[in-house]
Amino acid sequence: MILEEFDSNKKAIVDVYDLVKPIESFPKIAVSCFSRVTFERLVNELNVKVIAKSNVANMEIPIYKAMYKGVEVALFMSYVGAAGCVAVIEEVFAMGADKLILFGTCGVLDASIEDCSIIIPNKAVRDEGTSFHYAKPSDEIGVNKKYIDEFVDILKEFDCRYTIGKVWTTDGIYRETRGKVSSRKQAGCLCVDMECSAVAALAEFREKEVFQFFYAADNLDNETWDARSLGNESNVLEKDRIAMLAMELAKKL
Repeated sequence: MILEEFDSNKKAIVDVYDLVKPIESFPKIAVSCFSRVTFERLVNELNVKVIAKSNVANMEIPIYKAMYKGVEVALFMSYVGAAGCVAVIEEVFAMGADKLILFGTCGVLDASIEDCSIIIPNKAVRDEGTSFHYAKPSDEIGVNKKYIDEFVDILKEFDCRYTIGKVWTTDGIYRETRGKVSSRKQAGCLCVDMECSAVAALAEFREKEVFQFFYAADNLDNETWDARSLGNESNVLEKDRIAMLAMELAKKL
């Protein structure tokens, strides 16, 4: 199969390090999320300034610098979907970041996981295409090989509910069939997202540190789909709190 043709050569014909140059004084740690509303509220809460832009084909993604409790942090909103998400993160690393904290919603495959509770992935099923360009073929990839304990300490400090386990990463948001959900549950997956396995593969390939976590949103573990707080405008105060958990981890790292 074509996705088994992994090439470990780090020099590509169109190479991010040829197109994107390091930016002086770029923060070494970055925080990003996928929700437009949550990100805008976070940016408005902090004293930020634009320091760079990622110019994908159909939009411009501003990258901000913020000071959080004495720590400089780069902030940007991530592209939804594995391929676009990884491309923008590639550029942020090329600009100068060494560490990234990435958070967003996921669909739960276990109805007992409460809405907006935290899920920390430790493995991801690679049901997307991007990761196979960054890592040798396999069904799964390790996630968050560092900093789980540090993040759990923060969650306990802020009295947050959390679960640790495997995520199913898929490109096919409208192809999450009942049969596939059942199969992934049997394989031990707690939730489903669209980027995690690809970002984990990128981190390994570029030798960067990435910590990913989710907050539970829609429920797929039911006879009918339940959107719960999936919408951007739902439960915004709780999502503000979750964004601050990412900033607390940035401070700690």
